[in-house]
Amino acid sequence: MLPGPAHHPLIFLDVDGPLLPFAARPANHGRALGRTAARQSAASGNPLLERLNPHDGRRLLALGCQLVWATTWMSEANEVISPRLGLPNLPVIEWPDTDEDPTPGLHWKTAPLTRWATGRPFVWLDDETTDVDRHWVATHHPERALLHRVDPHLGLTEADFSTVRRWLEQDHGTA
Repeated sequence: MLPGPAHHPLIFLDVDGPLLPFAARPANHGRALGRTAARQSAASGNPLLERLNPHDGRRLLALGCQLVWATTWMSEANEVISPRLGLPNLPVIEWPDTDEDPTPGLHWKTAPLTRWATGRPFVWLDDETTDVDRHWVATHHPERALLHRVDPHLGLTEADFSTVRRWLEQDHGTA
């Protein structure tokens, strides 16, 4: 029996790098967003939106986890990114305003994400996670966590989705 929704893993999503790669995606990365979306991207003032892979939304939803925006885009991710990927409005991490110095080498998102997870297993898809973050989460979070670094020049790839699926299967004892 799979755990109930309160125990389903969370997937924290960063935008810049994982969903909007810094390099243009190859033309064959899947069906392009199309002319309408390209015009919307240009109209929004962000030509990088053309780099979104329209299949990422479907593939993220298919993972069966609660998706959460963990990005400096904050609520703008729901306004700009979600519709282009076919995602519903997602919860958004509100980053704390603090002058507190984080642990040396620790990403500024790590502690707030871990607190937000409140003991639930989670996957964090970001292009800036390091071993320092992994060690900190392993020490401070009672559940399993996968901090997966996405190559910011490629964005999410099938290899990234395969890694997450394998981790989720292990979580449910089916791997």
